[in-house]
Amino acid sequence: MEQAMLSVRLSKEDKSRFEQFCEQTGMNVSVCVNMFVKAVLREQKLPFEVRVDPFCSEANMSELKRRVSDMRAGQNMSEHELIEGADD
Repeated sequence: MEQAMLSVRLSKEDKSRFEQFCEQTGMNVSVCVNMFVKAVLREQKLPFEVRVDPFCSEANMSELKRRVSDMRAGQNMSEHELIEGADD
């Protein structure tokens, strides 16, 4: 089977930690990456859940920008009672 190279950019720290993980499991980086690729191709999906943080939705970001703008302008500001957590 003909082989091809795959280049990936990541931080030095992540690379080092990943290499350490691979060594601890008795594999090298190439074997781990190949296992990941084979799992994706076999299952036709990522082998983990990928989702968007709902906090970062367009509606929430618009609301946050509006509130920050109001706060900077000293408008629409009011005090409210602190809601204690269930642990308190």
